[in-house]
Amino acid sequence: MSQATIEKMKQRLAVLSPSEISIGDDSALHAGHAGARDGGGHYRLRIVAACFAGKSPLARHRVVHDALGDMMQKEIHALVIQALPPTN
Repeated sequence: MSQATIEKMKQRLAVLSPSEISIGDDSALHAGHAGARDGGGHYRLRIVAACFAGKSPLARHRVVHDALGDMMQKEIHALVIQALPPTN
């Protein structure tokens, strides 16, 4: 299930044209947690995309949440986001 969720997350985030993306599944660390019982996973995201340039960290998080859409209410219970613009 989690690998399928990660692939779905990558597909949704592709609209941001990331130059780098990595997603880790931390769900096993939260077994028994209310969100985990309801089927939502805990994930770590690192994404680098030009669309984040000039945006505050909060604005970057909103862009990610918007791209993931309804996944944030169903498949994803918690998401740690590191959203960065390219460094060059």
